[in-house]
Amino acid sequence: QTRTIWCVHMEGWTTHHIHCQHMDKPESQRHCFKVCNWHQDLFEWEVSDWGNCVLVPFFSNELKLRTVECITAQHGMQRRRVHCVRTSNRTTVTSRICEFFSQKPSVEQACLIPCPQDCVVSDFTPWSSCSKTCGSGLQHRTRHVLATPMYGGANCPNLTSTRTCSNPVDCPGGEGEYQYSLKVGAWSECRLPHHKDALLSGRTTVDFSTSANENNTVTLHTQASHHHHHDHHHTHVHRHPMSWELEVGYQTRQVRCTRSDGKNAMLSLCTKDNSPLTFQACVMPKDCQTSDWSSWSLCSKTCRSTDLSPGYRLRSRIMTQIPVGGGKQCPALEEKEACNIIGDLLPNCPRYVWRTTDWGECRILPLLSQQDQRLANISILCGGGIQTRKTYCVQVPDDSAPHHRKEVSRPVHARLCAGEEPPLGVKHCSIPCQHHCLLSQWSPWGACLHDNCKVPQGKKGFRQRRRKVLWESSSSPETCPHLVESIPCEDPACYLWQVQEGPCLHNKSACGPGMSVQNVTCVSTEGVNVPAAHCLDDPPPTEVTCEVACPSDCVVGSWSSWSPCSHSCATKTAEGRQSRTRTVLAIPGKGNTIECPASPVLEDWRVCNDHPCMVFYWEVSAWGPCIEDTSMDLNRTISWNGTPTCAVGVQIRKATCMKMNAGPVISKRCSESSRPETVRPCFLPCKKDCIVTPFSEWTACPSTCMPENATAATQSRYRTIIQRSANGGQECPDTLYEERECESLPVCPVYSWRTHKWHSCTLVPDSVRRGLTGPGEACGNGLETRGVSCVGENGEAANMTKCLRWGGTLPPMIRECRLACKEDCTLTAWSKFSECTGCGSTRSRKRSLTGRSKKKEHCLIEELYPLEEIEACPCDAILSQPYGNWSACILPDPSVPGSLQGWMSHREVKECGQGLRYRAVACIGQQGQLVNPTLCADSGYMMEICHISCPLDCKLSEWSAWSACSVSCGSGLKIRSKWLREKAFNGGRPCPKLDLKNQVYESVPCHTECSQYEWRMEPWSICTINTVDDLPVCGEGVQSRKIRCVKKGTMSGEASTVEDSLCDQEEMPPRAQVCFLACPSDCVMAPWGPWTNCPLQCDQGTARNRSRHIIRLATSENSACPELVQSEPCLLNSTCFTYQYRVSDWSTCQLNENAVCGQGLRLRLRDCIRSDGKVVELHKCELSETCVVDCPVSCIPSDWSPWTDCSHTCGSQGKHGQINFSEREHQPDQQKQSGRPCPSQLTQTKPCPIRPCYTWLLSDWSRCTIQGADCGEGLRRRNLSCIVHWGDWSVSPPQPGDEELCGDKLRQQIQQNMEQPCFIPCPGDCHLTEWSSWSSCQLTCLEGRSFETIGRRARSRAVIIQVMENQGSCPNQVFETQPCKEGKCHSYQWRTGEWSNNERAVWCQRSDGVNVTGGCFPQKRPTTVRHCHPPCTKPFSHCTPSGVCGCEKGYTEVMTTHGFLDYCTRTPGIDNNKKADVKTNSGRLKPRPSHAQDLFSEWTLRPVGPGTEMEIIFTALPLFFLVCFFFFFFSKPSKTTKASPPPQKPLTLAYDGDMDM
Repeated sequence: QTRTIWCVHMEGWTTHHIHCQHMDKPESQRHCFKVCNWHQDLFEWEVSDWGNCVLVPFFSNELKLRTVECITAQHGMQRRRVHCVRTSNRTTVTSRICEFFSQKPSVEQACLIPCPQDCVVSDFTPWSSCSKTCGSGLQHRTRHVLATPMYGGANCPNLTSTRTCSNPVDCPGGEGEYQYSLKVGAWSECRLPHHKDALLSGRTTVDFSTSANENNTVTLHTQASHHHHHDHHHTHVHRHPMSWELEVGYQTRQVRCTRSDGKNAMLSLCTKDNSPLTFQACVMPKDCQTSDWSSWSLCSKTCRSTDLSPGYRLRSRIMTQIPVGGGKQCPALEEKEACNIIGDLLPNCPRYVWRTTDWGECRILPLLSQQDQRLANISILCGGGIQTRKTYCVQVPDDSAPHHRKEVSRPVHARLCAGEEPPLGVKHCSIPCQHHCLLSQWSPWGACLHDNCKVPQGKKGFRQRRRKVLWESSSSPETCPHLVESIPCEDPACYLWQVQEGPCLHNKSACGPGMSVQNVTCVSTEGVNVPAAHCLDDPPPTEVTCEVACPSDCVVGSWSSWSPCSHSCATKTAEGRQSRTRTVLAIPGKGNTIECPASPVLEDWRVCNDHPCMVFYWEVSAWGPCIEDTSMDLNRTISWNGTPTCAVGVQIRKATCMKMNAGPVISKRCSESSRPETVRPCFLPCKKDCIVTPFSEWTACPSTCMPENATAATQSRYRTIIQRSANGGQECPDTLYEERECESLPVCPVYSWRTHKWHSCTLVPDSVRRGLTGPGEACGNGLETRGVSCVGENGEAANMTKCLRWGGTLPPMIRECRLACKEDCTLTAWSKFSECTGCGSTRSRKRSLTGRSKKKEHCLIEELYPLEEIEACPCDAILSQPYGNWSACILPDPSVPGSLQGWMSHREVKECGQGLRYRAVACIGQQGQLVNPTLCADSGYMMEICHISCPLDCKLSEWSAWSACSVSCGSGLKIRSKWLREKAFNGGRPCPKLDLKNQVYESVPCHTECSQYEWRMEPWSICTINTVDDLPVCGEGVQSRKIRCVKKGTMSGEASTVEDSLCDQEEMPPRAQVCFLACPSDCVMAPWGPWTNCPLQCDQGTARNRSRHIIRLATSENSACPELVQSEPCLLNSTCFTYQYRVSDWSTCQLNENAVCGQGLRLRLRDCIRSDGKVVELHKCELSETCVVDCPVSCIPSDWSPWTDCSHTCGSQGKHGQINFSEREHQPDQQKQSGRPCPSQLTQTKPCPIRPCYTWLLSDWSRCTIQGADCGEGLRRRNLSCIVHWGDWSVSPPQPGDEELCGDKLRQQIQQNMEQPCFIPCPGDCHLTEWSSWSSCQLTCLEGRSFETIGRRARSRAVIIQVMENQGSCPNQVFETQPCKEGKCHSYQWRTGEWSNNERAVWCQRSDGVNVTGGCFPQKRPTTVRHCHPPCTKPFSHCTPSGVCGCEKGYTEVMTTHGFLDYCTRTPGIDNNKKADVKTNSGRLKPRPSHAQDLFSEWTLRPVGPGTEMEIIFTALPLFFLVCFFFFFFSKPSKTTKASPPPQKPLTLAYDGDMDM
């Protein structure tokens, strides 16, 4: 890089460069680094952690004390180092390189430092008793540290307070004022007597100097073993020792005699006759040695999970040498470290989800009540049911995993899916029922047709009638009966000529013969025009002759309709006939006129229904199964309801020609055209292979070795059937559960300890003893050791580590021994124990003194040398005692292997009957201790047969008979009912919803014919006219007819007359009517046509019409023809009627007779009602809609889970558990839930056998004991003891047990600290107290909120001075802190007591109520003494408790206008005790202070700082009075009236007038 440099004058103008100093010229070039983009991967910013937070002005760790300004925290700054480094070797380069890629991270940031926190100490303890019982002594009291000083806070005050005390009794003079104590130091390290240099090093020289530091400074003693260099990291860790030997050395200690004033004295003043113990034998310490670390285990986190927690891995090492004689304790034998902390490179963790098997078959039986289940025919049940399926948990394969690693839905343990709700295992289903078809009425018989009109053959045909399916169920339609019936007939014709006559046309005249042109067309039987070629017969002529009646011609009416056929079919004895008639309308005149025909010609008969009474129909069987059809194209893709199917096949059924009321006949008798189809395509059901999950993983085998004679461990796996095979698919495998023995695990190796012979008793070496105590005999206490080695099963030597693992308890390698001295007491050996007389008795053994010992005084002390031993006799009596309550009744498990139920089995879970209940048995020994329960009972239980009552379902009666129809005419309902016989019991299925009469009913529609009879009329007779003489027989006459009452539906030939009263009399047609026979000259009219229809609503003012036409004109032009159109008004219920439908109520939901629930129909009927109330004949019409009867879903519990392991391995608290998970559909409404409820027991527990619990119990530390001395360095000890207990010590106290049952005592002792050095101060010593207990955990907080998670707790030791002369040699008080969790924020507040004589107590209190010293701000400390301001200098005045100046008793205050005391005046009449009237004693009463004084008497005036400012504090009540004061005295009255009192004056003196008073 280059730059330009020029020389400038001081005033800013440029000059020649020679004017500038050449030495000062900056460089114009420098090396640089050209940054490329690919350098970004080579360099990065490296930042250090943030440094400590320091106050802003000073970047140093010494914080200035800021107490006044600091409110919550102090502002600080913290810094960190930021470098640009190479990523390859982390060397620093210039920052500009990294700045090219990214901005430099910040180097400093603001931070907060908590305010200085002073040391906080507790209150003092009460004073101790006086150190002397006579004369003057010392008392002390102590306090302890609660919180140590932080952030520059004040140091801790003195924790000890000492004061002198005196006793009324003087001490006697002379030497008795001093007390002498034998003081010992700590034992030295154990050492071996190697060579003669050890003679001097082992001697103890008594120091009589008065060095205070050496004598009185107390330090904690720790045994360091520097003399033998065994650092376990550098030892021969690979060569494991084959045996252990111990060495015996010696140790010494210093002994001195101290006087109570702290001075040393002659040793003889303390020891008198006995020489103190200054040496003892000891075991040479051996440090714990361990093997090398094993390699790290695999990381526990092997995949990337969502919780971002790191994994961990472990490594371990084993102990190769146990620590002996105070050697170094074993380091941690297991190490744990975090691994895969971020885990970005790991594959995703597997997800676990619920999967389900296919739904099982639809089952209806579980929905039936117990009563119905016994009666039901299971094969024909239909309607609503339930399906079940099994849920299982699978691992979802990770998409990122390689394909070969993906597992296909292998089932895993259900607890892995525990976070998700499992899918439902039960759902509703239905089996279609064979419903009855709802059919229409038969149509009339059709014309005689060829069987196949396209190819007509022969002269035989068929007449057919049909009916339709009005409603059919969703089930297959073959359940409906036949819909077509055929009758054979002759001369069939599929197509007929249809003739439409035209008007009669005349060429010349208006009447007489003429020609009519006919429109001839060929039509089918349905009336559809077809080409003429279809009609086989010759066509009728297109022109025919016709005749129009001329005047005076006979006029005959048109033919009536054919009467009903007399028979429905023809038999050998009878055939059907029907007739039609016509009547003479006008008689002819005389002359050349056409005469009327004879009577027989006026009636026409024909045969009808001439077919034989043989009806044929096709009957079809049900469709057969779908079978393969090789003729069809199987490769077509056909979808059925949108789902692709496998292949197309055919279904076949048989069609049989049936003769009505006879049976099958040959097929020719039936119409081939109406033959139902017998073959139809179908979809072959897909072959469904059985689908099974892969096998689950094998259950884990034991990873350790197997003990000898143990049964072989097994492992199992299972798989689940997801889909059953169907339609010839591959069958399911037989094996769903596999079990196998675990791979042959090694038998646990057998190693045992081999003990060597005990060595001889080793004493402290003579040279040491002689150097310390002068010549003496070689006797006394010593130690003897023995070696220990490890041997294998066959006696071969083995590493000691093998026995440490497999050899059991390590035998003792050292014991105390004694070589008898001359002065020792000698005793005989113990005799044998006396005989036991039974459980509860005792036995004893004895010994006696021998020789000179019988005369030695100290040998006769029984406590030291007992001559008899008594102990309780061993007793094997065991008491079996039931414990706890009986379990619930437990039914026996069905004998199925654990995982064989791969498919949801349909066996009914047994929920009642005979079972067993269990009660634990406690096996108790003679001393009341628990022993193994198998000594009392094989199973550890008492068992008892019990019964679970079976649930009884609600029972109803049978159906009653149907009631009569609810209406007598038309459509209604009929009802039947069941009533309650037995209520549900014991959790049985509840009753359906009952009415108030405890009944349940069913209703169906019914129809009552309003009339079963009708009027039947014969044709009218000839019109009868009465004539006189020879007048023509014409004009008005009478004609009659017969009417009969017959049953509806009977044919005319079969008609049987019944009583006329059975038919509706109002509807009775007339039997006679007036008729008119036209005379020859009259105009002849055709009969009236039908009336036109009135409007539907029969509107008032409307009319209806009918018309007729002229058949023959009158002969005379004068006689006109009568009217051609006639009209009449529409009158409701007379000439006009309205109609409306009447619908019956709905029936109850009708199910198929074989269904329990599910989809059904409810029906109602419709009637047509005329406006006058009559029911009009209408084809019976059923209205229907689907409905649903809720299925009674009973609770379906799953199988019982296996029994869990015992909740406690020992003791009386253990329980097994098994859970029965309930699977049932959610029923939102309790009323609909008509199924059986869940059993009350979904969880079962039974007690575990009560096994004794064995535990090592560590005793508390003993008191400090010093062997053979009064004070100095001693030891505290604690013991391990094996106890047996019930698991809960509150049930029964623990009892001592055999140590073998608790395990290896030595190893337990290695893990515990069994000895602890301690110190007993001598009289006069200045010493430290024991450590105080730890204070509560405290956090550093700002405004009550902590900004740290780890708190601190403190403890301290105070200094105790026993003699003032030793004060100078006292140690310093000490305190220590320790991090802790679950700390609390504490605040501190000044508290004050009540004022008493203007003084009060003030103290600092912590927020948890503990009184402390320190913690409260000193500047905010309340005053302890109260002063009045200004001072009370007036005569007879004094400072009152309320802080203002007042007058002494007998004087009255006179106040200034500012409310301060002006002077005190004597109260007149104060000595007069009688109660005076206010007015007569006006001057004698002590006046009240004015309002202003009232106000100011409640003010508190106190200094607020070092200056002269005052702070006025007043309470809420005086503030109120102050407002009232100003309002009362300074507000002007708005209006003054004569009635109002004069204005009030400020009351400054006592009593100055009535009104003012």
